[in-house]
Amino acid sequence: MQEARKAERADLYKDKNTQILINKFLSGELAELQPVYDPKIGYHYPIVEAIIGDSASADGFLDKLGQAGILKKKLYDKIIHCPKCGSANVSARYCCPYCKSFDIQKSSLIEHVKCGYMDIEEHFSKGAKLICPRCHDELKKPDLDYRRAGVWCTCRECNKSFDIPVTTHFCRNCEANSSFEDAIVKDVYAYSLNEEVKREAPSGWVVITPIRDFLQENGFAVESPAFLKGKSGANHVFDLAAFKGEDERKIAVIDLATSVEEIVTEQPVIALFAKIYDVSPDHAYLIAIPAINENGKKMAELYNIKVIEARNQKEAIKALKDKLLANSK
Repeated sequence: MQEARKAERADLYKDKNTQILINKFLSGELAELQPVYDPKIGYHYPIVEAIIGDSASADGFLDKLGQAGILKKKLYDKIIHCPKCGSANVSARYCCPYCKSFDIQKSSLIEHVKCGYMDIEEHFSKGAKLICPRCHDELKKPDLDYRRAGVWCTCRECNKSFDIPVTTHFCRNCEANSSFEDAIVKDVYAYSLNEEVKREAPSGWVVITPIRDFLQENGFAVESPAFLKGKSGANHVFDLAAFKGEDERKIAVIDLATSVEEIVTEQPVIALFAKIYDVSPDHAYLIAIPAINENGKKMAELYNIKVIEARNQKEAIKALKDKLLANSK
């Protein structure tokens, strides 16, 4: 089960939208993703909607990241939706249990400790003072002279009194009334980045997004992932391809190789060489996180592949700035 979740995360790391959201957590821009309430649509996640460009898919996107263990969710709130029209613009009404009117008056019950008289607070009030209607003593000190004994409600429609009202829901959108039995109650979550992902992500596909943004800011046309056709007619996939120039368009391809615990082996170098031999780009780079072994370095030099060793995205971008930008001039 754990291995399956890791494999699912590995696929999601390749998704641009996932990379952007994770980077917001890693950069400190987000500590916790909390929903925002809108009276018309209920809770939603504007940050996620801006990333994926589709408000209707935000919940599904977050749920997918949660199931894969990328995000950790906790219950933030519960929201009621109208069973008739689905709107979240629903209010709670406290109604009379006899005539169902919501025009009720809520009062506090007060008991005079000395004489035992109990009535609603309005009957004790004499200006700014509380005076017992039975013995006419002034009640000055709570819990000594008097105590609050609960609440008491009076219906302004049928004039009946009761202690516990009936709760109903009123939809402001379609004006339908519904009971608790009919209510649609949905869980709303806040999200944070899983600690395990904090260890995985800096050395994974999340590196691609800031690199892509960096290259675009420096005038490159970027594809990620990039599918390039080779001389053989076969399509080869690279983690990123950067294009520059119009008359003589130069192509640089970049692959990413990571190892969480140990250094990267020579295998990614061999795999990249097999692709560039057929595609023949102007430049080929392998970003090795955190480092590559000596055999890999020797093979990369032999195959004319430039290796960038980096512990994180900042180091990778700095190295690309020194190498790729210099070669593109």
